[in-house]
Amino acid sequence: MTMTDSRIDDTIDTPLTAAACLFHGFSDRSRLVILQHLLLGDHRVVELTEHLGLAQSTVSKHLACLKDCGLVTSRPEGRASVFSATHPEATTALLAAAEQLLELTGFAVTLCPTHGGSDHE
Repeated sequence: MTMTDSRIDDTIDTPLTAAACLFHGFSDRSRLVILQHLLLGDHRVVELTEHLGLAQSTVSKHLACLKDCGLVTSRPEGRASVFSATHPEATTALLAAAEQLLELTGFAVTLCPTHGGSDHE
């Protein structure tokens, strides 16, 4: 197939762009850990910092990213905000599918020079 135009077809580009943005939300280990905690139940930032040993500013930054991606939501409770997973069943299913794919590939992604290994956590 020969492409006569260097642009990607808009019907393909929109879903792929959205998928890339979604996966960016999952691209940080700390965000994954925060999501895992939120899949167990609602948490305030202070609770997440205590559970995870991360700075409050770090947790808040990651929660903002997850919220922007539509993966978490928050509601006010007193002077604090309580965070929860927006779509827990779908998020759990996606994480389970990722685990399955990692097992099928032998965790080869960890060998990727751009995104793999412990230097990229």
